[in-house]
This record gives sequence, C-alpha cells and structure tokens, in this order.
Amino acid sequence: MSIKRWVAGSAIIGLCSLGAANCGAAEPAAEKAPSIEELEKANPVEALPASPLGIEQKLPELKAPPTPERVQLGRWLFFDKRLSADGTIACASCHRPENGFSEPTPVSTGIKGQKGNRKAPSFVNAAFAFFPETFWDGRAGSLEEQAAGPMANPIEMGNTHEEVVKFVGANANYKYFFKKAYGDETVTLARITQAIADYERTRMSGNSPWDRYKAGDAKAVGEDVKLGEELFFGKANCTRCHVGVAFTDSRFHNLGIGWDEKKKEFSDKGRNAVSKKDEDLGAFKTPGLRETALHAPYMHDGSLATLEEVVAHYRKGGTKNPHLSPKMEPLTIDDREAAALVAFMKALSGEGFQDKAPSVFP
Repeated sequence: MSIKRWVAGSAIIGLCSLGAANCGAAEPAAEKAPSIEELEKANPVEALPASPLGIEQKLPELKAPPTPERVQLGRWLFFDKRLSADGTIACASCHRPENGFSEPTPVSTGIKGQKGNRKAPSFVNAAFAFFPETFWDGRAGSLEEQAAGPMANPIEMGNTHEEVVKFVGANANYKYFFKKAYGDETVTLARITQAIADYERTRMSGNSPWDRYKAGDAKAVGEDVKLGEELFFGKANCTRCHVGVAFTDSRFHNLGIGWDEKKKEFSDKGRNAVSKKDEDLGAFKTPGLRETALHAPYMHDGSLATLEEVVAHYRKGGTKNPHLSPKMEPLTIDDREAAALVAFMKALSGEGFQDKAPSVFP
C-alpha cells in the first residue's frame, strides 16, 4: 500500500471517529414534511359522487352523512401503511382498487407475511347494503366498526388502537386535516374510522355494459349476456340471494364451502362464530356481484379460482352438509347457459369505484 493511500484512509477513519454524522453509519436526515399545498394537490377535496347509472337509489340515512372533507381525510387513512405496527400494511394492501377493492389471493397477508384464513371481501357499493353487518361473518355492525378491526388484529395490521391514535395525533399535517373535517384537531379512533368508512361509502360501481343495455343501448351487450340475464333473473333464480342494485341480500348462507366430509366439520365456522347458532355453521355473507370479474379467486377462502368454477359449484347444488342452505339446489342448466351466466356477471363491471393511492401523505 502506498503512503499516500494509507494517509488518506487514516484521515477518513479519523473523520468517522470525530463526527459520525459525516459517515455512512449516520442516521439519515428526516424527510421534510410535505406542505399543505402539496397535500391538497395530491388529494383534493371533491364533491361527493353521484350514484352512477344503474344504482340510482337513495342512500340509507346516517346520523352524520359523509362530507367531502371527511372523505378526503379517509382516503389518506385508507391508503396509509403507517397505521400498521411495522409500516407495511394499509387497508388498501388487501382491499385493492385494481381488484375492485378485494384481492387476487385466496387469503389475506398481513404484517410479517402472516396469512389469514379468509379473503378480503369487496366493499364496493356497501353504502347500499340492506343490512349493516360487514365481514364475511357479519361480526362488525357498521363500516366504522369494520375499519377498526384490522388495525388491532395481530395477523393483519398488528397495531393497537391506542398507537394508531397516537401516531395520527402526533402528525401536524393530519391534525390540520382533522380540523378541516371535524372543526378541531382532536384525533380519536371514532373519527379515524368514520373518515375511512366515509371514503369507502364513495366507492360505487355502476354504468356497466348491462346498465347501459337496460337504459336503452341495445348494442351494449352481446346475446350471451342477454341470455345470462334471462337465466339469472329467471330459471337459475340467482336473485334468491343476489338482489338489489349491489346484487346481494347482505345475509348469510351455507353453500358447503370449506366442508370436510371425512372430519364432518367446516374449516371455518363462518357466521356461527358470531351468532353461536347451529344453523349458521358454514354460513357466509352473500358477496355483491358488481366488479365480480375483478375479485377472483372466489368465496371466503378463495377456493374457487374462476367464475366458471363458481357456476359449476351451483350446478351441483353446493357441497352437501348438515347445514346446507335450503336455497342450494342443483342448478339444471347446460354448458351454454352456464357460460351465459358468467358473461352476464362479467357485464356487471362498470365505473365509479376506481382509485389509487395519493402520491403524498400527511
């Protein structure tokens, strides 16, 4: 080694010893908080959306109807991974916009790569639900209550409600937007979950090819969709459960999904875990069908990979078990009709729900 190189190296070591702030081991400089102007530009206040074609229906009355300011705040909170214990999981990590606010996997993945036992259901058009219960088993009585659950679930976001409130309340920019939404800077769990729920209520889907066809555009769908519609509302009697503008009765039914014939038990008790009623064993909430083409795989456990498999499950009358819903009877249709039902369900994909994460967070 040359003397010059040795001296240079010694000088660098000396600098590191005298002032670690000048060396690679130093703490990185804290990122500068975005300005209010930058935040407003990334996530502006917008008028509450009008119901798109096909779901022109009055929203259920709420004690505190959504406001544009709460929706703006809720959008940030919904997409903010910092609400989780390790900063890796947001509501949107499982409820993905590109999948109609469901997810493309059989079950959800939370912090530290932990796997749950259910797939995240979509909340699109949840504002129009006949009944308020959420989750596959209906354990939450409102969207607000649902929003609080994953935050403190050790497998999902792995945090505590106290830590979530503490984090948000220590963020000056978040406090600014809480004041804008609520009139003062007070941060509470109730306000956090209300804002998230209000954002979720704005995710509506309508103006699908089928909606345009029903509105008079005869060319909006093909003959297969028209046949599928006829079957759906007629011979196949799908409206026993899939009703209303969101195509769900919001009730719980046993289709035999998860039944183990050898063990004579369900892998997941479903609604029974909440109600404790025997008749609710293996029963799960009816999912809405709008944007269902984006929700694969299907059922609470993602056990059916395609809509074709879903229809096949109904054609055989579900999986026999002691608590099978009386509404589950073998669906007597041929292959052409089965394909038409799938085409109809795919024609329920529309617009109004689409979104993506804001580019800047408080």
